[in-house]
Amino acid sequence: MGGVREKKAEYFAKLREYLEEYKSIFIVGVDNVASQQMHQVRKALRGRGVVLMGKNTMVRRAIRGFVSELPDYEKLLPFVKGNVGFVFTNESLKDIKEVIIENKVAAPARAGAVAPEDIWVTAMNTGMEPGKTSFFQALGVPTKIARGTIEIVSDVKVVEAGNRVGQSEASLLNLLNISPFTYGLKIVQVYDAGQIFPSSILDITDEELVSHFVSAVSTIASISLAIGYPTLPSVGHTLINNYKNLLAVAIASNYVYPEIEELVDRIENPDKYASAAPAAAAASAGEETKEEAAAEEDEESEDDDMGFGLFD
Repeated sequence: MGGVREKKAEYFAKLREYLEEYKSIFIVGVDNVASQQMHQVRKALRGRGVVLMGKNTMVRRAIRGFVSELPDYEKLLPFVKGNVGFVFTNESLKDIKEVIIENKVAAPARAGAVAPEDIWVTAMNTGMEPGKTSFFQALGVPTKIARGTIEIVSDVKVVEAGNRVGQSEASLLNLLNISPFTYGLKIVQVYDAGQIFPSSILDITDEELVSHFVSAVSTIASISLAIGYPTLPSVGHTLINNYKNLLAVAIASNYVYPEIEELVDRIENPDKYASAAPAAAAASAGEETKEEAAAEEDEESEDDDMGFGLFD
């Protein structure tokens, strides 16, 4: 009993140390993850994070003991259930997530296992003798005999995502050496700086975040303008709209002040400004033509020198 108490005290101390040292935690599910695979994950995270496993009852008891001093970690308790563990880190959450989820191992189909995605048998030559044709027919897999072997003539979905694999389907997949399952750590939740959220949040890019922010600001400005309630996003629009109204009143009442003299002149004499634009464009084009002509003359003179200077 003394040894058990010492191990518990040591585990509590280690968990407390990690909670204080690291600001971010991944709660990961470890169903069907072998010890060798866990070793590979620890190795990949070396220098960037640490993995800590433990019995759920012991983890919950330890966290409750720390709640008075570390109240934010109480948010972890609802997710300490099932076969889970912790990955502690101070590195980029997105990078650590990639390390965690990329470490997967292919596994053969087992009867009773839930298919995480649709499982297909593709068209192929199985290399099996014709005597096994009835086995394929029983599962609805279309076949033909080609060169004395069984050939699957078209792709067939044998198990839909979310359904359990039957004994016959498992036998077929194993017979064809198809390993449709992959096992690895699955991220349940992420804790960072007092907040807990699903790992899908980490997939949001900076561009998406900025676009959502801009859309939200535009919506706030539109609502503020519609109800006449000034907010920071709408103040600029309000000032511009009010200044437009001021200009309209000034022009309608023929009240001209220095700042709008040019605007009034443009309204009263539109032909003058309309003809000025083509003239400016023509002048610009003329200057370009003169420059091109001068360049051509320089090139011709250079050609003359090169052609006749040799005979001087």
